[in-house]
Amino acid sequence: MSITETGTRARQPDSSGYAVGGDGLRIYYEVFGHGPKTIVFLPANPISHSRLWKAQVHYLARHFRVIAYDGRGNGLSDHPDPKGKWMGGWYAQDCLTVMDATETNEAVLVGECIDGVYPSIQLAASHPDRVQGIVAIGTGVPLLGDRPEHRRASIASFEDVLDSNEGWFKFNSHYMKQNYRGFLEFFFGEMFPEPHSTKQIEDAVAYGLDGGVELLLMDDALPVAETKEEVEALCRQVRCPILMIQGDRDNCQGDERARALAALTGARYLTLEGAGHIPAARHPVRVNHLIRGFAGDGSAPRATRQARRTPRALLVSSPIGLGHAWRDVAIARELRRQVPGLRVEWLAQPPLTTLLAACGEIVHPASTDLAPEAKHVDAESREHELHAFQMLRRMDEILCANFMVFDDVVRQERFDVWIADEGWEIDHFLHENPELKTSPYVWMSDFVGYLPMPSGGQREAFLTADYNAEVIEHIEQNPGLRDLSVFIGNPGDIVRGKFGPGLPSIPAWTKQHFEFSGYALPFDPKDLKNTRALRRELGFDPERPLIVATVGGSAVGIHLLRRIADSFQLLRRDVPDAELLLVCGPRIDPGEFAPVEGMRVAGYVHDLSRMLACCDLAVVQGGLSTTMELVANRRPFIYIPLRDHFEQNFHVAHRLRRYGAPPPTAYEDATPDRLAHQMAERLRTTVTYAPVETDGAARAARLIAPLFRRGRR
Repeated sequence: MSITETGTRARQPDSSGYAVGGDGLRIYYEVFGHGPKTIVFLPANPISHSRLWKAQVHYLARHFRVIAYDGRGNGLSDHPDPKGKWMGGWYAQDCLTVMDATETNEAVLVGECIDGVYPSIQLAASHPDRVQGIVAIGTGVPLLGDRPEHRRASIASFEDVLDSNEGWFKFNSHYMKQNYRGFLEFFFGEMFPEPHSTKQIEDAVAYGLDGGVELLLMDDALPVAETKEEVEALCRQVRCPILMIQGDRDNCQGDERARALAALTGARYLTLEGAGHIPAARHPVRVNHLIRGFAGDGSAPRATRQARRTPRALLVSSPIGLGHAWRDVAIARELRRQVPGLRVEWLAQPPLTTLLAACGEIVHPASTDLAPEAKHVDAESREHELHAFQMLRRMDEILCANFMVFDDVVRQERFDVWIADEGWEIDHFLHENPELKTSPYVWMSDFVGYLPMPSGGQREAFLTADYNAEVIEHIEQNPGLRDLSVFIGNPGDIVRGKFGPGLPSIPAWTKQHFEFSGYALPFDPKDLKNTRALRRELGFDPERPLIVATVGGSAVGIHLLRRIADSFQLLRRDVPDAELLLVCGPRIDPGEFAPVEGMRVAGYVHDLSRMLACCDLAVVQGGLSTTMELVANRRPFIYIPLRDHFEQNFHVAHRLRRYGAPPPTAYEDATPDRLAHQMAERLRTTVTYAPVETDGAARAARLIAPLFRRGRR
């Protein structure tokens, strides 16, 4: 049975395989990293598998050797016969089997609930030379105290046929057999009582469904323990250090069992305020720091302040669209003019690094540790379709991994100002962990508010409102965390409407919480007005109609480029001297396209702004940067937003309407015949756009520059 994936993985294993137990069942494992010390994550099987630890693997594998495995009955491991008996010793023995198969002589064990914590205790008692320490999360040890009071009635009636299965009475064998998904949705809703936990709940339900209710309900052949005294005696044998991490809202185990274990073992007991039963998934940054510190590597020292040194800025720019980087380059250049001696360093990944290298910008060495956002975007794409909101939701593992890279950098090095241009991970996890902020922080964005696509129905309307509500609450609870929020645009560019039912107006809230820079162009349109000279310089005949087609930095645009090429062949019947430059960008192979008379195909074009400035027509996706450059240079264009991309279909389209740009063209309407006809019409169009300001980058820099004085105090 395959593991359910809800997004691209932040890191692939360095090796993987199967460990075979004494009964012949195979246990699937993965190994990450090559650190001097090993951490083994035990699964909470059979209700979950190793992907429960996805927020930990990328970060800890940069500092340790990490092993995660699927317990029997879930994921890629073999399933025992559901008609048989579940052996109480399987949990500990399977962990030992995996350690032997991976040549792991000793390790720190990390477990969740009874299925992960108690086997760790058993191994530490029976094989003390193999266990260097235990991190016990949401601790459950059988017979050491009772379950929380709200669960006791349902546990007592677990095998009974009930008239009603409301609330915890869904924890009932008959209900679980009839509606396993319904049980999992209720159960994990209780495991994640924290607000705005929809993604964690969805993941956990999916992991549970990778197993099966028949395995969860298997009878025990032997209990994990016979008596309380037996359990206490076992716990007293443990000599390794133990860190216990317990949420104060743990609806599964409560804290009675955890405190009993701490008393028996001398464990360090740590309460996470506001956390539920699975903080490793819902509060990953805190848990990651705790595991790293406990495992012996220690927390990286905080950077010390130094007097009279070169001012430094760390800039994180979203790699989803190269236009972000171009405007950020423009802002960085203006900042260097306004802050003498400023050194700007970028935490960036491909394809941004290609652009930054050509611009002569400094890319921080830690950038090589970043998890691949562009690959995730490509994996989420369909034919001219990218469901941007769901894509961002499903990028949670990558975003967590990349925040941890950022956190390592700013712990080890001192920067005067942090700047994030739609660096979603930076903003989210800083607000979740405000104590980590040590420098002035700037947030920049060209849109505010997730908006539901009609195709997502009521569920998506609920989810976007929930995500918006979380952002609003973050700002209200930590009003000073963002030292500056900059909207790349003007107040009129904000979409109308509300963040969701019962939530504020998007324009009113944005005006209250943002400063406005105007649009930030990476050039001055006056410098590109001589289109004939530009044409000759770039190798195009000024007398022939020039069409430029470009689709941004991801691979999602390949289908549109193919359609444009087909349309161009039809256009040449009416405009035989037309030329087409097909710009593939850094992630589409130009070799994908068959030759067409009059068409040139290029990969990454660094001076694309100059190409667009001198064309007679552009055919593009609905990205803001490219379309606004065309408006600024007063070029006719056709834009075809990606299907289900809320930003392109709502935010960008709203802004372009304000500037007098033509309405968007739906991909379904852009058949080769229709698109060729539209191209012919637009080639004859005289544009009447509203002017675009040319000082947006300078205005943004003027807003940011004073923070450098604050950061050096």
